[in-house]
Parts: sequence; structure tokens; C-alpha cells
Amino acid sequence: MPLADIDRNLIDRCLRKEPGAWNDFVDRYIGLIYHVIQHAAHARSRVVSSEDIEDIAAEIMLKIVDDDYSVLRRFKGMSSLPTYLTVVARRTAVKELIHRHREEELGHTSAHRAFVGDGASDEAEAIASADEVQRMLEDLPEREAEVVRLYHLKYQNYRQIGKKLGIPENSVGPILAKARKRLREAAEGQPSAG
Repeated sequence: MPLADIDRNLIDRCLRKEPGAWNDFVDRYIGLIYHVIQHAAHARSRVVSSEDIEDIAAEIMLKIVDDDYSVLRRFKGMSSLPTYLTVVARRTAVKELIHRHREEELGHTSAHRAFVGDGASDEAEAIASADEVQRMLEDLPEREAEVVRLYHLKYQNYRQIGKKLGIPENSVGPILAKARKRLREAAEGQPSAG
């Protein structure tokens, strides 16, 4: 599909860093990016607030401008620019949605929001929450704690975790499930059943 003249011009202006070029780019494609975020969230049954959409859109825009507009420099015109940007936006949105979901599983979202607050008590609460997470991990057997750390805090996938710990990739999921069960039971004050 031939590249529309307006898009070719817009890319060239951005790459030359002409004044106003980035604003024109954002004006032209922000609606598309919002749509992609909402579609990605819906496809994964995730509810996103308007603040979440803004944050994810900002991450997508950063991805586009990062490394001197490398995303635009890699565009070869094999598709339309909106199609190309949809792929870039969807990949970034999915990564962000996964990242946010993982944080929610361990309660990092509330800890982060407490830390972002403007009062000293908010900061103390966030530090206490981080300490609490660390204490919870210390209560797990060493291998389970390490798997949880690598998956939820270092954002490694099952293959990476298996390789790093020398365990079969297909055993990472059950270890995570067992660790989550232990953490839930500990949080609820119930004894763990092994």
C-alpha cells in the first residue's frame, strides 16, 4: 500500500525535528493510539481508567520518539503508517497491561499510589508496604520466593526463570501458583497446607 503523502511528509518533518512536527503527529494519531489501548484492554478483559489510558498512551509516544525516532526510522512503507503504528501501539499497550496486572497481583499499585502522595505519612506507608512485601517473600521457601521475585519484580518470563534457576520451564507456573496460594493464606492468617 503506497504511503500517503501527508504521512510521508509528517515522518520526514519529525525526523528533521522541525518545530511543530511532533505536535502534528500527535494530533493526527492520538485517537488511533487511544483506540488501540482500549481494544487491547478489552481483549484481555482489563478495565482501564482514563488515567491508565493516558499513562499507556504516554509510554507508546515515548516508544515512538525513543532513540531519535527509531520507530519511525524503521518504517519501510510496506503498509500504511496507521497500520504500522497500530502494531507498535498494541505491542507497547499489551506490555504495559501485563506489567500493571502483575503489580496489582502483589499490591504494588496501592503502594505506588501511596508513595506518589504528597504527605510524609503517604511515603512512610509506601515504605511499610514495600517492607511488607519483602517480609511476605521471606516467609516463602527460597525457590518459590525467587520465582515470585523474578516473575513479578524482574518481569521475566517462564523460559527466562527456568533457565536462570535450572528448572523446567513448565514447572514455573505451578511454583508461582503454589507461592500465590501461600501468600494469600498468610495474608488471611491461615496455615499453609504444604
